[in-house]
Amino acid sequence: MSRTQLALRVSDLEASITFYSKLFGTEPAKRREGYANFAITEPPLKLVLIEGEPGQETRLDHLGVEVESTCQVTAAATRLKDAGLATFEENDTSCCYAVQDKVWVHGPGKEPWEVYVVKADADTLGKSADPSADASGDGCCTSEKDQADPTPECACGS
Repeated sequence: MSRTQLALRVSDLEASITFYSKLFGTEPAKRREGYANFAITEPPLKLVLIEGEPGQETRLDHLGVEVESTCQVTAAATRLKDAGLATFEENDTSCCYAVQDKVWVHGPGKEPWEVYVVKADADTLGKSADPSADASGDGCCTSEKDQADPTPECACGS
């Protein structure tokens, strides 16, 4: 089953977890320091919460489509390239407490989209492998560029 992913950067992770647990009637599927995700069945959604700076409004971090296999990621990469879109592929990358294969594209408003598969759990949030992102940050979607840019060039997944 494929599902859409919505990743939000939130200033108060605990309050956001409480709110989204009530909104969707389910607890997070995964919780780690500065991170939580919900695997929502109805509607089919992977909601990712990434802790941001205190006092900042919640903002879009990135969007995605979670698929079931690396073959589906590869097929998406081929389809996107054939459609003339610039892509960036990552394989066996550790990001957001998961090992993933993924392909990235950016929409016309520079919104980052990923098509990804979760292959295994990981012990760390990870760092961006996206060459367009400043990899000096603490996490897979955190960089100095992200702090100043409301539309980050992000490389994070599940």
